[in-house]
Formats: sequence, structure tokens, C-alpha cells
Amino acid sequence: MAIEPVIPESTHTEPDKPRTSTTESSEPQTADSRAKATVYRMVMKKHLCPFGLKSVDLLERQDYNVDDNWLTTREETDAFKEKHNVDTTPQTFIGQKRIGGYDELRRYFGKKVKAEGETSYQPVLAVFGVSALLALAVGWMLGGLFTIRTAELFIAFSMSILALLKLQDVESFSTMFLNYDLLAQRHVRYSYLYPFGELLAGVLMVAGALLWIAIPVALFIGTIGAVSVFKAVYIDRRQLKCACVGGGSSVPLGFVSLTENLMMMGMGVWMLRYYFG
Repeated sequence: MAIEPVIPESTHTEPDKPRTSTTESSEPQTADSRAKATVYRMVMKKHLCPFGLKSVDLLERQDYNVDDNWLTTREETDAFKEKHNVDTTPQTFIGQKRIGGYDELRRYFGKKVKAEGETSYQPVLAVFGVSALLALAVGWMLGGLFTIRTAELFIAFSMSILALLKLQDVESFSTMFLNYDLLAQRHVRYSYLYPFGELLAGVLMVAGALLWIAIPVALFIGTIGAVSVFKAVYIDRRQLKCACVGGGSSVPLGFVSLTENLMMMGMGVWMLRYYFG
């Protein structure tokens, strides 16, 4: 027989802060009243559980009447977990059935939950999207949205932002980069220099300055990168994650990674026109 979850009595009370906040009406429920859900989550002076807030928000968006119970001390939280034989909070109950934490609650409502190790193109698509908006904004300021200069800025901004993401953790980036880059596998220090070279080329191309430095750098790292990605993905058929948005990324190595390097190569070749007309 299922037992209605009961929160243990707390030894710590705060009269000026409500122990529970609920949307439940004091009027008698009718047949069409909203379904009731009970959430137990940590709300402490120095810690507010974000997944608890997400659970309450998700239930309210699903039109549930939420009984929101706060676990305000570590002792109270530990007692709750021991009583219900769970390892984490928040915990959600619908009726007398325990649903679980935030991920389990999302699954209960049929919403997607990212699996461990799942790959996604979202990070690099976000970079390209922001770069496009920045290029259009600058183009607008310069008096023309869809111009050759806007396209140049899009590539240069993309290079700069991708370099920034790599520079957040160069050590982690280099570890992932060594899995497939041919030059880095022969000269490990190149894996540490790569993001600085990409940033240098990108910033100089935005400024349109010192192109005699930016062009060879972009051509060099872009060509080696394109060859390395093509060999790893299309010849060796390896399934790797790309370091293009930094170490620890979930972006699969493949067409997008190849595109990044081809963009640098193409930009380098295109910029040569400023010298040779």
C-alpha cells in the first residue's frame, strides 16, 4: 500500500519565512480541480536548489496545483532522503506516486532529457548565429546589410568566438584536439598555440589590419585542420567529438568541424585579393 509522503519535523524554524508555499485553494475541491503535486526541495540561506525551482515551474506550466515544501536545513534534508530512500532532492510526488527528480519529472511529461554523452550541434550553431547577427549589425552601421564586407565579418567573428571558447580551458581543448589533429600529434605544443592563432587571425580580419599576418595564419591552421578532420572522419571513419567549441564539447567531429576549417582557408584566400586585386 502506497504511503502519502510526509516531511519530517524540522528542528529549525524561521517564523518570518513560510515553510510551504502552495497554490492550493482553501475552498473544497471540485471534480474539475487541478491535479495535485507535492515537491520537496532544498531552500537554505546559502543554497537554493535550481532543479527544485525548475520542477515547481514545470509542474505549474503543466497546470498542476503545487504543494511546495522547503527543506531548510541539512539535517532535515538528510532525514527526508533517508525516510524516502532517495539519494537526491528535489523529489516530486503526484498523488501518492513518487516521480523522482527533475529529469524523471521531464520524462513523466514526455519531454526530452539529454542522455549522458549525447552529441549536439547546438553550441556551434549558436556561435554561427551570434556571429551572423553581429556581422549584420556592423553592416547596418556601415550602411549596407548584405554586402561582401558583412560576409567577411561573419567569418571573422565566427573565428574569434570559436577561439574564445577554446581559450576558456586551453588544457582541456588541447587534450581533445590531440585526438585528431595531425600536426598536434607530431608537435604537442601546437595544440596550445592553435586557439591563439585562430583568435589573432579573426581579430585582424575584423579590423582589416596586418593582413600579411592574418592571411598566412588562417591558411596554415585552416588547411591543416581541414586535412586532419577529413582524414579522421571520412577516411579512418572515427567517431570523435570536436574541439571546435572548446574542450568537453558535445559537438560531433564531422561536417561542421570541416566547415570551420574551410571557412578559415577560404577567408585567407579571399583576403589575398587585397594584395593582388
